[in-house]
Amino acid sequence: MQNKGEYSFSTCWNIKRHTDGRAMLEEIRGLGFRRVELNYNVTHEMLTTIEPMIERGEIGVSSVHNTFPHTPDPDYGTDSVLLGFEDEDKRRRAVELLVESARYAHRFGGEAVVVHPGEVPFPVNIGKELEILYNGEGRDSDAYRRKWAELTERREQLAGGYVRTIIRSLDEACGRAESLGLNIRFGIETRSRPNQIPTLAEARTIIRELEGAPVGIWYDTGHAIMMDRLGLYDSVAEMDGLTDHIVGAHIHETIGLSDHWCPYVHSGDMEFYDAYLPMIGRAGVKVYELKAACLPEEIENSHSLLTAKLRERRGKEAGENESAQTNGKSEGAGKGGLHDGTR
Repeated sequence: MQNKGEYSFSTCWNIKRHTDGRAMLEEIRGLGFRRVELNYNVTHEMLTTIEPMIERGEIGVSSVHNTFPHTPDPDYGTDSVLLGFEDEDKRRRAVELLVESARYAHRFGGEAVVVHPGEVPFPVNIGKELEILYNGEGRDSDAYRRKWAELTERREQLAGGYVRTIIRSLDEACGRAESLGLNIRFGIETRSRPNQIPTLAEARTIIRELEGAPVGIWYDTGHAIMMDRLGLYDSVAEMDGLTDHIVGAHIHETIGLSDHWCPYVHSGDMEFYDAYLPMIGRAGVKVYELKAACLPEEIENSHSLLTAKLRERRGKEAGENESAQTNGKSEGAGKGGLHDGTR
């Protein structure tokens, strides 16, 4: 397996196969990755064998995924209101857990914490209901449109309040992190359910309100594709104004509404995922977040395809920039000659 260099790999791929942290990371090292993202299911017990590996330089850590280490309380799980809690005690606890994640990231030499900011709560799993309708009757069906209207009505009523609370919580977390000397960025992740925060517009609002703070977007490509297909936002066009704020990216492709597949390999489409290469290229931290069904040879092939495409893209950009500079100099020389001739 080739050395994957700057690319990192999430432990979500194999964490269910292991109880020992060292064995889990050794399997990832076998894929050629020298850096990992420690996801939210990594336990304190696993860290007893992971930390010595980090200390000896056997593995690097790019990022950790809040809440970290694993917190069994569902109130602070990945699909909860989390930083948007109206209950002040719960909100403060969510902020404490986020700062704790940042402590671990800093301690392990990581660059960022991946953050699920929160959601607009629904009495039912409206995302699952929409997924069933999307797959069964289609996005243009009357049933889907009615359910989507139900989602948007409640989202439009409540999202603003949750976003304001999330901004407050992130501001507090950033202040705490700074006081502790934690050199860590917080990346608010594009989510996999349409009631979850943020949309790309909400991400833009949060980042703008926290200008100067170490907060940006964590662009999860597969989740963004899912939300695009469901109709929540345009996952490419709406990135305008956000590309300079990409803390990190989760690399995986979505087939239909099934995510965490190897880009290009499982879809068999050699062009569709190209639209997401600019975001991956701009990301400070690049992490593969793949499901357990992805095989080592598929991961290797996917990485080869993706990095070759990125190299080709960078080459074209460099050529275009060089051509523009050359043309600019030529025009400047021409103008200078004309000006000199009229004096």
